[in-house]
Amino acid sequence: MKRLVLSLIVICIVVTGCATVQSIIKSTFPYTAILTIPANTKSNTAQTVSSSTSSFDEIFGNQNGTSYIKDVKVASVRLDASNPTRQSLGIFKSVKLFLVNTSGSEVMVASRSDVSENIGNNLVLDIDNSRFVDDYIRGSNLKVRMEYVLRNSLASEVSVRAAINFSASPNK
Repeated sequence: MKRLVLSLIVICIVVTGCATVQSIIKSTFPYTAILTIPANTKSNTAQTVSSSTSSFDEIFGNQNGTSYIKDVKVASVRLDASNPTRQSLGIFKSVKLFLVNTSGSEVMVASRSDVSENIGNNLVLDIDNSRFVDDYIRGSNLKVRMEYVLRNSLASEVSVRAAINFSASPNK
């Protein structure tokens, strides 16, 4: 009887441990980039800026982190003013965010065409999660490109932090 109870406890621990690891792998993970809009940018004209991204894996030296996942989709995209931090993102009329991989291929992952003038210093974009983006996050040189239209001219340079969260399944 003791062996049976002990065996059941061990099985429960193993199953729970595997489920925990799988849920961690399957949860969302972020990539971030700082995009800088120059002060001399024209208003009411489509402009573009790009930057390299960094991820949790890259920060901690795990260069193979993306090989453990598949079926990667965009879960959320948020822009935050980073310099100055209190800058209203109502400076934008519209914003589109693209992922650019090492070969130069790109895919639009989020956009917002109706940015309110008094939106505040953060902005959640409407995501496009209709496709998998596995091919874009593989490798070590992922970039983010932002297309935007400014509402008015800027008095000084503005930096925006883009945070793209992905959801994925474990690659078995």
